[in-house]
Amino acid sequence: MKHTLKYIFSFCLLMSFFLARAQETNSTKTTPEKKKSEAKIPDSPKQANAKTAAATKTDTVVPVKKDRYGVRVGVDLYKLTRGLYDSNYKGIELVGDYRLTKNYYLAAELGSEDKTTEDDRLNTTTKGTYIKAGFDYNAYKNWLDMENIISIGLRGGFSTFSQELNSYKIYNSNHYWGEMPWITSGETFNGLTAGWIEVVAGIKVKVYNNIFVGFSLRMNTLLYEKKPSEDFENLYIPGFNRTYAGNFGAGFNYTVTYFIPLYKKTIKPKEKKIEK
Repeated sequence: MKHTLKYIFSFCLLMSFFLARAQETNSTKTTPEKKKSEAKIPDSPKQANAKTAAATKTDTVVPVKKDRYGVRVGVDLYKLTRGLYDSNYKGIELVGDYRLTKNYYLAAELGSEDKTTEDDRLNTTTKGTYIKAGFDYNAYKNWLDMENIISIGLRGGFSTFSQELNSYKIYNSNHYWGEMPWITSGETFNGLTAGWIEVVAGIKVKVYNNIFVGFSLRMNTLLYEKKPSEDFENLYIPGFNRTYAGNFGAGFNYTVTYFIPLYKKTIKPKEKKIEK
């Protein structure tokens, strides 16, 4: 009986060993199949393009850039300092502009002048004020955070002034008697006016924080003027400068201005087409 139980137990132990080996073999054989069944299904072309576009957008993030908008005010240094070396001149001009759009600026100048002009036969003193208003177009494309300006613009000008005839000389056609002496007058003509348009070309450079230095050239065309009398023409008009016995004039200014920022606008980056 003992031998019989011993054989039965040995047989059962042997069978369990074979069963364990069989299960291990089956699990080993089914592992690659399981891996194949669990392998990912390849994406469709649309899904692949969508993932590529998303990855491209993530990799090409453009930093947000903002433009500053505000008012710039200052003074013309040329007119302010001219009186230091020219005893016949006193004047001041205030300048300003406001950024309306990305490239357009509203601009204006307001000034006062006291100028004594000496001609071959006339010596006059002009006193008056003027205002000029118009726009500037910035044609310069700045890099990064630069705010420099290379502009061309247009102004309309208006001046109210008076003319004082200090002295004059009568022309003598008979040279035998020589030149006639100067005659002192002192007559004053008030309530004179003049209007003109001018083309302006200039630059403004940011030199420190919100401080700008600028220079501009101006070509003027006189539209109308009120003359003191038929025999007395305006030799100088405040804001227009010297008339040179015609309707054309020229001028320039050298300014220093301070920019007062009011708000900012975000610049939208240009969208680039993704090549397939």
